[in-house]
Amino acid sequence: MPVHAFIFPGQGSQAVGMGRDLAAAFTAAREVFQEVDDTLSQKLSKLMFEGPAETLTLTENAQPALMAVSLATLRVLEREGGVALRDRAVVVAGHSLGEYSALAAAGAFSIPTAASLLRLRGQAMQKAVPPGEGAMAALIGVDLEQAQAICDAAAVIPAAEDGDEAGDGRPAAPAARAVVEPANDNGGGQVVISGERAAVERAVEIARARGVKRAMLLPVSAPFHCALMAPAAEAMAEALGRHPPAAPTVPLIANVSAAKATDPARITDLLVRQVTATVRWRESVQTMVALGVDSFVELGAGKVLSGLVRRIAPDAAAVSAGTPSEIEAVLKVL
Repeated sequence: MPVHAFIFPGQGSQAVGMGRDLAAAFTAAREVFQEVDDTLSQKLSKLMFEGPAETLTLTENAQPALMAVSLATLRVLEREGGVALRDRAVVVAGHSLGEYSALAAAGAFSIPTAASLLRLRGQAMQKAVPPGEGAMAALIGVDLEQAQAICDAAAVIPAAEDGDEAGDGRPAAPAARAVVEPANDNGGGQVVISGERAAVERAVEIARARGVKRAMLLPVSAPFHCALMAPAAEAMAEALGRHPPAAPTVPLIANVSAAKATDPARITDLLVRQVTATVRWRESVQTMVALGVDSFVELGAGKVLSGLVRRIAPDAAAVSAGTPSEIEAVLKVL
């Protein structure tokens, strides 16, 4: 019998129209979307179904919207297919915001609580760095160690060449350091870096000079998963203090540790640290495989995580469900 992990996508998987076919086909999906709309006092489902894309892509909208599609998909599997997560999955995991979806799927958060936390998380992450001051870039054809070396080189801000301009023999000031760090270790030779714009741009230049297959700036609104997100981490610590998770019905493989987590206090700490820490997705998938997982079921919009799983663990099966036809196919797997 296959050993399943349920995995939940993160930001970047959103697209106008996501969830629309689910809502048209299943009452269970419509109920989830209505629950999220009511919680946020916003017709988020209308934005998901009809756009515009630039508004859906705003972090404060994309995060709860992606969670809503993931949980609507799970609710349909539960109601239409008799799928109980705790009976079918040995672990859950999510990429960045998807960790909240995973925890809600495993009963650690209610859907309204997850939606509220993700709205706050999106707003706090957007506010943490003024527009234009941060950036992210994808490095293709590197491993985490190589990406870290590129970031270390790019973080150095050379001292002014005229540091001894006074002519008094005093040494130039030591080189300052900027923030530029690995944000997502996605596996398959893909690492995303994040930090101050000038430092990220230097990292892209250094990567190209070192012969990295591809290095490109990403069209994102803030530098996620780096030290610049510290104000957002503080906001999430306060919010999670008011709305702590319960123990999940199956263990979470956490982004920060790439290890099992079941204790609510531990999960709270990991969720706070996750805002500024590297998403260790490659290691998380490897951990799940080491635990015996040979079948990954991605629930929600897009197929990004399934694609990454195939690169990291080519011997494992990986399927995606976010539309009625995909749900029908996944039910056969489950």
